[in-house]
Amino acid sequence: MPAIPRGVRNNNPGNIDFNPRNNWVGQLGLEPKTAGVPNPRFALFDCAENGIRAIGKLILAYRGKDGMPGVGKTGIDTVTEVISRWAPGNENNTAAYVAAVAKRMVVLPGAPLILGDYKTLLGLVTGIIYQEEGYMPYTPAQVEEGVRRALA
Repeated sequence: MPAIPRGVRNNNPGNIDFNPRNNWVGQLGLEPKTAGVPNPRFALFDCAENGIRAIGKLILAYRGKDGMPGVGKTGIDTVTEVISRWAPGNENNTAAYVAAVAKRMVVLPGAPLILGDYKTLLGLVTGIIYQEEGYMPYTPAQVEEGVRRALA
């Protein structure tokens, strides 16, 4: 039986770094130190829906940040910009991550998006979960509830 991915064990499918200044709804603290996690780094959530909510909230917060010159409109508003910030190249194959999320959403990587639109945010969150966990471990209802909470 394959091991349960770290993000799933932590109810943190976006693998969001723990920061005590982020008082996320449902955040329990830093993931526990176990045999499989000698160097804890990620936040631990009480349930998947609140971990999914945090993904959505972070994406929504990106809207006010500086985007990439010549990409999209003002601020971060494209798959390329969101994923480049979410999964920087020093830790990830960002180009492959961008391509996978854009393909899943059926959008061009540099096309401007309305991040506060439910379907758009759902697409981004879903794409991030697939990339971070390698599969979709949640029901559509769980993901939809997390995104709904992010937009509330």
